[in-house]
Amino acid sequence: MAKKQKKEVAARHYTTVVSPVITEKSTMLSEHNAVVFRVANDATKPAIKEAIEALFDVTVTKVNTLVVKGKTKRWKGRPYRRSDIKKAVVTLAEGQSIDVTTGI
Repeated sequence: MAKKQKKEVAARHYTTVVSPVITEKSTMLSEHNAVVFRVANDATKPAIKEAIEALFDVTVTKVNTLVVKGKTKRWKGRPYRRSDIKKAVVTLAEGQSIDVTTGI
């Protein structure tokens, strides 16, 4: 059987995946082989899958995305709007994991 080739890391992979989301809810998802990442607003599911597999050398089985709409807030009486962010819940193959605290 041939050895599995490691995917090449391109610069676009670093712009696709912005940062990991470390919250109580995302920590609970890690028990089910899922990791949550903040991704670029124009990132697609295949691009996210390719970037995660290349950056962390894991096998991704499923990618779910959601867009969190920015809230309208006030600062010193003046209204402003927070930016919209896109999150990706990445499900990994059985037996694989990503330690998001170490970085890339």
